[in-house]
Amino acid sequence: FQWHLVNHGDLRPNKFRKGADVGVEKAWELCTGDPSIIVAVLDEGVMYTHPDLALNMWCNPGETTQGAKTDADGNGYEGDLHGYNFVEDSGKISWSDANDTGHGTHVAGTIAAANNNGIGVCGVAGGDGTPDSGVKIMSCQVFSGQNSVTLAGEARAIKYAADNGAVILQCSWGYNSSES
Repeated sequence: FQWHLVNHGDLRPNKFRKGADVGVEKAWELCTGDPSIIVAVLDEGVMYTHPDLALNMWCNPGETTQGAKTDADGNGYEGDLHGYNFVEDSGKISWSDANDTGHGTHVAGTIAAANNNGIGVCGVAGGDGTPDSGVKIMSCQVFSGQNSVTLAGEARAIKYAADNGAVILQCSWGYNSSES
């Protein structure tokens, strides 16, 4: 159960306090997601084949195959059907490096895992269970295992997202500081 989305205090009452959630039930009364909204996930690669995410992945209308070695839409990014890997500068979005944590897929699921499908989890804006009812996820991979992009690469990812219709950026990054 996703106590952080809905918590009535009835599950493990000594551990989860009633109301210690994001109040998603009230939000769902207004909207469960809108497919015209594209959310760019700037993180590790999003597993776009995941059964909870596949239906809510953004699809570049000019491309046909993720990771193709051609730039079918002429936007300067080869094979960017569901997004782009800025770490490797390729359309091959990855999520299986031994050092990957799955964080990109995790946050994409929190945002847009398909609701009411009997699989896995629910997303805050994953739709109402009918096809094409949730927000769309665009994977902008800026981390891969031990590797990450430069600040210029992050800027390229943000520009790519905006140029391709994203109106929300998800960037839950940490950073190391030289200060103690």
